[in-house]
Amino acid sequence: APPIAPMAARRGADEMRDRVVLGEFGVRNVHTTDFPGNYPGYEDAWDQRRFEEAFRVDVIREEEDTLEFDMVGIDAAIANAFRRILLAEVPTMAVEKVFVYNNTSIVQDEILAHRLGLIPIRADPRLFEYRNQGDQEGTEIDTLQFQLKIKCKRNPQAAKESSDPDELYFNHKVYSKHMTWVPLGNQTDLFPDADFRPVHDDILIALLRPGQEIDVLMHCVKGIGKDHAKFSPVATASYRLLPDITLLQPVEDEAAETLQKCFSPGVIEIQNINGKKVARVANARLDTFSREVFRHEGLKNLVRLARVRNHYIFSVESTGILPPDVLVTEAIKILMGKCQRFLNELDSVPME
Repeated sequence: APPIAPMAARRGADEMRDRVVLGEFGVRNVHTTDFPGNYPGYEDAWDQRRFEEAFRVDVIREEEDTLEFDMVGIDAAIANAFRRILLAEVPTMAVEKVFVYNNTSIVQDEILAHRLGLIPIRADPRLFEYRNQGDQEGTEIDTLQFQLKIKCKRNPQAAKESSDPDELYFNHKVYSKHMTWVPLGNQTDLFPDADFRPVHDDILIALLRPGQEIDVLMHCVKGIGKDHAKFSPVATASYRLLPDITLLQPVEDEAAETLQKCFSPGVIEIQNINGKKVARVANARLDTFSREVFRHEGLKNLVRLARVRNHYIFSVESTGILPPDVLVTEAIKILMGKCQRFLNELDSVPME
């Protein structure tokens, strides 16, 4: 076989290193291959300076509870470490113990306790310590106490013919807003301007009928998502690779319109050039890669679908306990702590 021209070989290697290619039946180049000596002519040994030049973080969209940012120039293992720390290792405060003094509602005690545990509590976990194992009693440094005391009564002013429970009864819906903070020890002095409460006021906990009541005391402690999902600070934390769509040939007229329909809205735009409709890639980032284009015989060889291997689009959605940007910085601190512990272990273990 004739030798491949050096330029073509270089191009092929570049594609393998930089792109994950989506074919009609499968995905190519999924493995990380940029380890030293794998490709002749490439300097792939780890170099801090080169990493710092190539690495960057771009914040794309920041709202109250959602954050979208790009992390460019890292490996999948690091990106995944951030995702998993966000899900399972950034601590929050959540209801751990429920003391039931009275519960005559139809919700069983353990179901009620479980529901209360899942209510996100707006309290900065950095203000508290972890509770020591085996401690039954909480103290002001490791516990937040909430009370829920509510009784349902008939409304004597209700119209005779009314069938609406909202009109017939008082307090027949128990909401998270009925949970009140009860300071422990010297917490009133420790947190003079604190506003410890559930993140949302309108979470329905139970329904009551006249004469039924709930009287419980709750202890919130600090914990991590590894131990129980109620401690997870994010609703979702995920990443995807940046899409990269290349048109290999000009696509015109009807084909251009079909092509536009194959992708998510906003990905392909149609321009009018000399009376001809011509397709161009406007914003590949918006695509979800349904691969619809591969169902069209005339189009599937005109497009290359790929993803940029080292460009991660993260989206972090907070449950509202801490803002998402704080969660990300906390996750980075936790990863730094892990690295530091590992280095200390290496230093303390005598080498053979």
